Amino acid sequence: MINGGVHFTERGIIQNIRAMRMQTALMAITNENVVGFDKIGYQRKIPVVSSFAEFIGEDAISTTTDDTIGRLGLTENPLDVALAEKGYFQVLTKEGVKLTRDGRFKMNKNGEILSLDGDKILTNMGTPLVLPFVPEKLEDISIDLNGVVRVLNNKTRKFETAGTLSVVSQDGVAVLSPNVRQGYNEYSNVSLQTEFMQAMMYPRTFEANRQLYQIQNSNLQRVISSLGS
Repeated sequence: MINGGVHFTERGIIQNIRAMRMQTALMAITNENVVGFDKIGYQRKIPVVSSFAEFIGEDAISTTTDDTIGRLGLTENPLDVALAEKGYFQVLTKEGVKLTRDGRFKMNKNGEILSLDGDKILTNMGTPLVLPFVPEKLEDISIDLNGVVRVLNNKTRKFETAGTLSVVSQDGVAVLSPNVRQGYNEYSNVSLQTEFMQAMMYPRTFEANRQLYQIQNSNLQRVISSLGS
């Protein structure tokens, strides 16, 4: 009976510790969202807690991505591009093809269109986007709603097509109507009000588990003291 009581208290203490660590991990996800509020292309992380959280603690937490459209801000920079529909630009990095909603592009001296990190922007043909010639000014570059990139040839006064931006879903399926907006940036889809309301829950749960931990720890100490006497 005495051993059973000690083991019961010990399990309760462990569960409270797991719960506190889990609340700390959930709070970290909320903090990440708050930090990402003003980041261009950032998508809110949604915590997902499995049904076995009481046994595995913080390891039961995973995240999924909120793919709703963020806030669009006008920049008037011809190489700033935003998506007004769900989808991602494809960029070619050293680690392979990656997806991003950050449409802050730039052009190098060879007419290649790159991301801010210097990665190559891909077309819907899977090839890097390269302009047929380097324009005299960025305003000569035109990108329509379907992502077709054209450049004005000042000699012929006609636009020449460079390619179509590759916009795909999370599964890599082409988005047929991406609603590309030239001269805009998409800021995060984070709502600070939602994050702050969510953040209010975690400290309360953490404190409740902390108090239970203290009670059970105190009980365990009394039992050990009684056994010693």
